[in-house]
Amino acid sequence: MTESAEPGDHEQLRLLSEQIQDLTRVVARQSQIIDKIATAESKRTGPSTDTPLLVELFALFTDADTCARTADSEREAAAFGALRDGLERLIVGRDGRVVMPCAGDDFDVTVMEVADVRAASDTAAAGTVAELIRPGLVVAGRSVRPAMVVVYRG
Repeated sequence: MTESAEPGDHEQLRLLSEQIQDLTRVVARQSQIIDKIATAESKRTGPSTDTPLLVELFALFTDADTCARTADSEREAAAFGALRDGLERLIVGRDGRVVMPCAGDDFDVTVMEVADVRAASDTAAAGTVAELIRPGLVVAGRSVRPAMVVVYRG
């Protein structure tokens, strides 16, 4: 046996439904505001704010790398190599990446710049890196300093 609802009950249910809809809109609006604030905060404190620092660290990295490769003694090479490796860890820890392609790697236009070309004795080598001249830097997925390379041509 079912009981019929009183006319006043329908009105109360309608009012309750409206209040729930109003609260849903308020919660949705607050959620959007929180998302906007979180996005703005992540942009403000995100990796892009470290770009100038990373560029300076990268300059020190390239200097240490050059010194390590041209050192007069093994002891100096080891010291500059350790400095270079420490600087690379700092760069990676701040959402950067050092690009150091090796001979034989495919040329990647997004992170490399051609300084010179060499004739390839093998057609399979065409379009690959022949020599690294200077490493590159990628920050937050964007190439800030392209690696300078010599590329084999076909």
